[in-house]
Amino acid sequence: MIKSAILQAAVLAGLALSAPMQSARAEPLKVVAFAGSSNWAFWVAQEKGYFAKHGVEPTLTITPGSVAMAKDLFAGAFDLALTAADNMIAYNEGQGEADLGGPSDFVVLFGVDPGMLQIMAAPGIKSLEDLKGKTIAVDAMTSGFAFVLNDAMAKHGVAVADVKWEKVGGGAQRLQALLEGKQDATLLNSPLDIAAEAKGFVRLQDASQALGAYQGISGSARRGAAAAKRKEIVAFIRAFKDSMDWLTAPANREEAIGLLVKNMRGMERPQAELAYAKLLDPRLGMFRDLRIDPEGMKTVLRLRSTWGEPRKELSDMSRYVDESYLKEALK
Repeated sequence: MIKSAILQAAVLAGLALSAPMQSARAEPLKVVAFAGSSNWAFWVAQEKGYFAKHGVEPTLTITPGSVAMAKDLFAGAFDLALTAADNMIAYNEGQGEADLGGPSDFVVLFGVDPGMLQIMAAPGIKSLEDLKGKTIAVDAMTSGFAFVLNDAMAKHGVAVADVKWEKVGGGAQRLQALLEGKQDATLLNSPLDIAAEAKGFVRLQDASQALGAYQGISGSARRGAAAAKRKEIVAFIRAFKDSMDWLTAPANREEAIGLLVKNMRGMERPQAELAYAKLLDPRLGMFRDLRIDPEGMKTVLRLRSTWGEPRKELSDMSRYVDESYLKEALK
């Protein structure tokens, strides 16, 4: 049973992506991502030939966690990261989990989703108050998603010191730890929460709704690296937008669900239907226009100002954002 659950977690992490479309004029782009909503649009762009159409040939690597992602992006192993906007801000402000060997110049270029974050727990845990004394899995203690947990628990009288924290890694790793019973609760983004719920785990809170607007997964890069790969990144954004247009067209619903069932082994039809509805919810789902949400960024900065170390008051989103790539792509 555990092996089956682990396999499902890996599949839902987006590890079963098909090979990139080939094109004589396509330019390479190295992309790193977490498990979650961004992988669906990436896979659609490959399947439908949108990357090839716009002259870019990206490869996708799933990162084990935010520390590895930041180190690899900083070192130039990847050109573009699909990661929480907060991760980029953390390292720019010297609040990241790891020493990168120098000051970072990460920048957010476009948005993917509003987080869609869910606090999931083992059967028997019925409320956030019940988390006292329990073990919670996180990616890193200084990551924005950990701060979402901190904020949610604080509103229910549970302090950071009231729980035991385990640094496990990205969403796929946290889901696996939860399914194996190694931790009692964690924060998962969609569609990983659907996999956990299907196995009997409890949804304690829709953290995204409790927070209000939140800038979740975003397309980010180093400023210099992005400038050097501007043509390719703009092409990538155009292809990503084509994917969102295709996914959100009602006429494509059955095919989109069928593609999830076909290409994500272990995802059955009922789960795929739930994932489709949740990821493409017009109000709470993925950003159809790939926007960087100002109100969502305010929430990210508020949480980082409250929980980040060393403490800093952060309020100017323009320091971390360059929307010129998105504007050029959407012309």
